[in-house]
Amino acid sequence: MSTSQGSLPPLPHTSGAEGGDVLLAALEDAPTPIYCLAAGGRTVWANAGARRLGAGRGNLPHVAGRPLADVVDAVIGTGRAETVSGSLGAGGPAVIVVLRPMRVAGEPGAVVVIEHDPDTALLPGADADAVAAAQSSLLPPFLPMLPDLALAGSYHRATSVRAAGGDWYDAVPLGDGRVALVVGDAVGHGVAAAGAMSRLRGAMRSTALRDPDPAAVLAGLDSFAALMDDVEGASVFYGVLDSGTGELAFTTAGHPAPLVVGDDGTASFLAVTPRPPLGSMPGAGTPVHRFVLGHGATLVLFSNGALAGSSSDYAVALERLVSASREVLGRPGAGDPATASGLAVEIAELVRPPQDWPDDVAVLVAHRRATTQGPLRLDLPAVPASLPGIRRRLTAWLTELGMGENDRVGVMAAVGEACANAAEHAYRGREPGPMSVRAAVDPDGVLTVTVHDDGTWRAPDHDPGDRGRGLLIMRQLVDGVSLDDRAGTTVTLTVRLRRSPDAPSAPGSGADGPVLVVDRDGPRPVVRVSGAVDEAGADSLRIRLLEASHGGTARVELDLRDVALFSSAAVRVVLAVARIARDEGWRLVVHAVDGGVTRQVLEVSGLGGLVDLR
Repeated sequence: MSTSQGSLPPLPHTSGAEGGDVLLAALEDAPTPIYCLAAGGRTVWANAGARRLGAGRGNLPHVAGRPLADVVDAVIGTGRAETVSGSLGAGGPAVIVVLRPMRVAGEPGAVVVIEHDPDTALLPGADADAVAAAQSSLLPPFLPMLPDLALAGSYHRATSVRAAGGDWYDAVPLGDGRVALVVGDAVGHGVAAAGAMSRLRGAMRSTALRDPDPAAVLAGLDSFAALMDDVEGASVFYGVLDSGTGELAFTTAGHPAPLVVGDDGTASFLAVTPRPPLGSMPGAGTPVHRFVLGHGATLVLFSNGALAGSSSDYAVALERLVSASREVLGRPGAGDPATASGLAVEIAELVRPPQDWPDDVAVLVAHRRATTQGPLRLDLPAVPASLPGIRRRLTAWLTELGMGENDRVGVMAAVGEACANAAEHAYRGREPGPMSVRAAVDPDGVLTVTVHDDGTWRAPDHDPGDRGRGLLIMRQLVDGVSLDDRAGTTVTLTVRLRRSPDAPSAPGSGADGPVLVVDRDGPRPVVRVSGAVDEAGADSLRIRLLEASHGGTARVELDLRDVALFSSAAVRVVLAVARIARDEGWRLVVHAVDGGVTRQVLEVSGLGGLVDLR
């Protein structure tokens, strides 16, 4: 690193508001990142290039191993301009950073210009996006929710794209309350390593579903790796955990031992027999170890990247992981179903500082719950006045279970429809009788809700009018619906519980989902949407539309005038609801800005004939 006094070229002279706008527009799109920073690195203004590097407290880049905020404070303290030469971040390109003291927003500050080779990208850009997209798409989209076990997974990419890609985790339901837990690290970096990880994960899943025994799976992965140059040398932890008994059978290949944190805060690494990485030594043995995870204890699995960093002392790296795990798992309610999904993210973020981390970090956490939630049993008269109480009790039970809002809304709407049918039709023409609601989760995380009455089921007419639509509504909202009318009427609803892994924090990512509000003040409900409706947001839109329209049987309107992005997945949702509305004899009204992109998307998709566009 070298430092010297330097100066910025004078800014072009402008006068008046129009000249200032021209200058700001030019600076905004300049290829050189430019900051106006106050003391402590507080960002007063940053152009587009600077914002891509990071803006705001704690998000500024490092230059020549020093946080940019520290360099700014030094310039403010001396009152002299400074030039810093060195790399941008860990393993980043060479840059020259020119800092000049000046008043910023009425207080001491500095203007910062980061100069670099125009042929070298400051950020990995497309490469980083490609690695992140490839890696994220190959990690599991969801983790199973088991009644005795809380699972949480997280992947954090290395600071430099040159070191990113290849770390992975997975959790595979095996039946009877067992789940395969896997963390690995493929050789190499970048998109190629992500591809190798994908092949290794696919081989693991296909092998585990045939024979989940750790010795059999590791032998299969060994043979697979020996045939694939880009997979050979990968490290892996593979274990099978029985969520009911806590029994864990596991093995490793070139991978660090897992960490167990007890309910009393004690932490220890499980004993493993050292074994070469996959495919590197044909005929290597496969030692299988066994351990019982106690109630309230937590298994922390991690990739090699969690032990990386500036320290060359392996013991220090292990202690850092132990301290982070104890801090997170020692917080009140850490293993509660509603909050457990964030455990892996929190541990990884404590282990891995936000700047200059040289390797990927994958963390998979399995917390064995100290207590298991019991089934729900409700017995009430089959009258409409019973429905609010059922909704309140069931909502509280599903929330305690850890069910996400979107899935909870779908279940609640389906159960509400089944209960409403019983209350309105089961005892028609006679004194209302009993109605029972039962809800339970089996060891494999399948939620079953039954609604039973002692009344009489009558099949809907060919033209049912207002009757016969309950099953249609329920089948739109849950995985499975069955009806038994041999002794009264029993409607059984099933949903496989799953949870999307929490994503690590990404400053400035702007990946917020859409805002959906159901306005019930008018003659019919209006689902108002704002923001970006991507694939994940489309599922939320589907649930809100079905809830507001009672599964498509009641008129509803959709307001898209404040939508910034309307994806093809969202178009499919509108198409599905519009078809249901057509079959039910009404048309979906959709509000979209005339001449706007969303309206154009709807028209090009051929929805004009199915919906009323206004």
